[in-house]
Amino acid sequence: MPMEFEQRLERAIERGKRASDARARADAERAMTEAELRRLHTQFRLELSEHIENCLRKLTQHLPGFRVESVASDRGWGAAVSRDDVNLGPDRARGSLFSRFELVIPPLAGSRVLELTAKGTVRNREVLNRTHYEKLADVDIDSFTSLIDRWILEYAERYTASR
Repeated sequence: MPMEFEQRLERAIERGKRASDARARADAERAMTEAELRRLHTQFRLELSEHIENCLRKLTQHLPGFRVESVASDRGWGAAVSRDDVNLGPDRARGSLFSRFELVIPPLAGSRVLELTAKGTVRNREVLNRTHYEKLADVDIDSFTSLIDRWILEYAERYTASR
């Protein structure tokens, strides 16, 4: 019995420490000024936009016919690849086929998060629509770059599987 109480006591102390740490993190986040948040968002946006564009350029080297375009609009910053094809096959109706993949970091909003959005269309069919975000104070840039890589690889696989 005494051992059980001691274990419960240790767990209670650990819970108290975690609650204290969470409160300290929340206080630190509140202490960040809007200017610091904008600076952080801009820094992350620039780094990730460059990574997005470099990866999409590599994609076009392996999938000829795609064009790369930088995206800088009210939707955000990033890059996109797209291509138009013509369907001349006898088994389907003739027509135009559009494929596009876009990765964008939207502008900073009141939510204090860094967001990444991806939209992918293959041959007129939406195949990918994703969003990922993290609090600016907790952003792990490596997880974002890894996610960008995974989403681009997924799009490339879906596009090549549809041909």
